[in-house]
Amino acid sequence: MARVLVVGESWFVHSVHQKGFDSFFTSTYEEGGGAFLAALREHGHDVTYVPSHEIDGRLPTDVEGYASYDVVVISDVGANSFQLSDRTFTASVPSPDKSELIRAHVEQGAAVLMVGGYLTFSGIDAKARWGRTPLQAALPVQVLDRDDRVELPAGVAPTVVAAHEIVDGLDATWPALLGLNEVVAKDESQVLATCAGHPLLVVGTYGAGRSAAFTSDIAPHWAPPEFLAWDGYGHLFDRLIVWLASS
Repeated sequence: MARVLVVGESWFVHSVHQKGFDSFFTSTYEEGGGAFLAALREHGHDVTYVPSHEIDGRLPTDVEGYASYDVVVISDVGANSFQLSDRTFTASVPSPDKSELIRAHVEQGAAVLMVGGYLTFSGIDAKARWGRTPLQAALPVQVLDRDDRVELPAGVAPTVVAAHEIVDGLDATWPALLGLNEVVAKDESQVLATCAGHPLLVVGTYGAGRSAAFTSDIAPHWAPPEFLAWDGYGHLFDRLIVWLASS
């Protein structure tokens, strides 16, 4: 099975409680990738998880450091976390661009999967910025240079639109999703599933490696409980990882 590095899917929430004259603050830490991580592990994959706030300290700082991973998954975390290390941002000391390291890793024969969310692809207010990084070259889609969210609050069911080993045998339509990131599939890529007329699952190659984009969430909020509980959820992402790791 594949050796997978999953990065992102974590956040801090700071809340203000206003009670008449008085107010106070509370903070919580949350992770959203539990169903995805569990599905990969249940299918036998060796998964390493790095939350968003640990990217600077835990991700390798040279291409060789990624050699132990067949697939790198980036989910709902922006490019700034990969490009601005603490020492560069606070002390103006040069440091490696981790988005370039992952691009080079894919070019040499590994794989990358980008998963949608408010801080992947372009993201909310275009803050995710992935289209302006070296990794854009390795992705099977073109990232738009604007806020790319497509909100589908009433829910829209995805549809399989092409035959491929990743989706063959799965339901022709999947449980509804509540949104996705708008992207443009590159000419040499293959769109396997769409949602509301937009590419949802796109695969391609880059150098000696492979790449994929799943433009909605693997977790709430765009992926509601019905999608996470779908019998095909684990099979879909297991097959996707297996295909990516077979480059």
